[in-house]
Amino acid sequence: MIAFVDTSAFYAVLDRDDENHHAARKIWQALLQGDAILVTNNYVFLETCALVQHRLGLDALRAFQQQIVPLLTIEWITKVQHESAMAAVLAAGRKRLSLVDCASFAVMREAGVTKAFAFDRHFAEQGFECRF
Repeated sequence: MIAFVDTSAFYAVLDRDDENHHAARKIWQALLQGDAILVTNNYVFLETCALVQHRLGLDALRAFQQQIVPLLTIEWITKVQHESAMAAVLAAGRKRLSLVDCASFAVMREAGVTKAFAFDRHFAEQGFECRF
């Protein structure tokens, strides 16, 4: 199985105080034990690094880099994907739908990935399966 991993999932796995931490840890372990291919993109990676460093500190960022990143396949957003994602953000006209989300949707659709490890409701709204 291939699962796209969003910032909301990475953060929930790392932050014991996050409301989704318990569920995230269970899903994370199940994905690892089930030999899932874990995919993300460089926009999610950057967003996650900034969030973890700001909220949890450098030790948590180091743990993310050393323990989680090696398990990932990181897809790099192309110019065309970026432009498509920006157009989607502007067309949607929704303040909370981010460029990172829309870039993730583009990567997932192009790769045929239907499952997202995410606690961000936008993934389900876009038709992706978010429960494991």
